[in-house]
Amino acid sequence: MKTTNTTLMLIIKKNKILLAQKKRDFGYGKFNGVGGKVENGETIMQAAIRETKEEIFIEPIDPILRGIIEFDEYYKGERTKVIMNIFVANSYYGRVRESDEMKPQWFNLHSIPYDNMFPDDRLWLPKVLNGEAFKAKFKFDENFNLISYSFKNMD
Repeated sequence: MKTTNTTLMLIIKKNKILLAQKKRDFGYGKFNGVGGKVENGETIMQAAIRETKEEIFIEPIDPILRGIIEFDEYYKGERTKVIMNIFVANSYYGRVRESDEMKPQWFNLHSIPYDNMFPDDRLWLPKVLNGEAFKAKFKFDENFNLISYSFKNMD
């Protein structure tokens, strides 16, 4: 099974969270944090910061790793293990702007658009918002139906 390392950056500030709506490719139309694949020669943190700059034009300040999720899923028809490293930052440099890939939008923490997000987000995002650090596993079938999941505290 192919393995892909990815990042996800969440900006949380003053009881609001910055999410972005995907404008193309995998996840089109869904809201999520910003992120993407780790490139050769860069650390996971470097990838998280680079992806945030590319997708919404800001640089997160002092991001903290809050979660590592291992997905067993099908990506472009091929069973793949995707490891997503979730970072949280409470401040940033720059001005949030839309890119050709992502349309950012602030949400109150009590009105997160879970119905327009990936099904697993409603399970792990509350843990991030509660300040928990965790590792999780999610398994999906070929039609992206959630089969199983588990959580444990991060060591």
